Amino acid sequence: MQSTRKRILVTGGAGFLGSHLCERLLNDGHDVLCVDNFFTGTKDNIIHLMDHPHFEIMRHDVTFPLYVEMDEIYNLACPASPIHYQFDPVQTTKTSVHGAINMLGLAKRTHAKILQASTSEVYGDPEIHPQEESYWGRVNPIGLRSCYDEGKRCAETLFFDYRRQHGLNIKVARIFNTYGPRMHPNDGRVVSNFIVQALKNEPISVYGDGSQTRSFCYVDDLIEGFVRLMNTPDDFTGPVNLGNPGEFTILELAQKVIEMTNSSSKIEFKPLPSDDPKQRQPDISLAQQALDWDVTIKLEDGLPKTIEYFRSML
Repeated sequence: MQSTRKRILVTGGAGFLGSHLCERLLNDGHDVLCVDNFFTGTKDNIIHLMDHPHFEIMRHDVTFPLYVEMDEIYNLACPASPIHYQFDPVQTTKTSVHGAINMLGLAKRTHAKILQASTSEVYGDPEIHPQEESYWGRVNPIGLRSCYDEGKRCAETLFFDYRRQHGLNIKVARIFNTYGPRMHPNDGRVVSNFIVQALKNEPISVYGDGSQTRSFCYVDDLIEGFVRLMNTPDDFTGPVNLGNPGEFTILELAQKVIEMTNSSSKIEFKPLPSDDPKQRQPDISLAQQALDWDVTIKLEDGLPKTIEYFRSML
């Protein structure tokens, strides 16, 4: 194992996705350094990894440079839910932009391969459906969500400029809605919101008329996509969409959650937040072709696991 063991840095490693990625990389036999400032990440997500001999944790904010020796970097650090990223929008932009600059600088110094966790939010409120990687997007640059949307767009720009200017080995993943155990219960995202409200038999908040669509990818599928993307040949950079092309209306999701939790919750309609995309569905042809990746876990199978996690928390 020694010859194939890599030193891998995961920024945002105590977050929802980061903790699952750290776990997967340890299972694959690597040394993992988890870096997090614990703004939205929590030690509870990684406590089961603390005694692993090849796992290290460092409290650090990626807006400051980091001096470590690494073979690969997964840059996941950034609050990803509207409640959290709008709490301190200036810091959100700095995390995406300064964080990218600092991690790219580290990759350049150590000759590490680096993956950027980008987002479907780079497409904004899209005019084309489903969204493919060649689509440039329709983003409001001065709206409430732009700290996140434009921050991630700028991070992608930096990744490709570092590749053109310095020959860095980069990978860019555009993540669509992902759910699963270890989601933050108060992150304001639709899956966690609905499950928590249903388990408490509280009214389920549906914004707008519930006809807006989302595509929900189970966390294990997404992490598999990350690892496959990182292991592609050097001339493949992405960006590549990772998500579930199966599309559901928000209303359908609410009804599914009520049914699966045997909840007495009623649906409560609320005004739609500003710049909320009406449709979101990935075209994953590129991932299927270049990564030999596809979704394997249906919503019907992933939701019960997520519900069980929240039940154990509450």
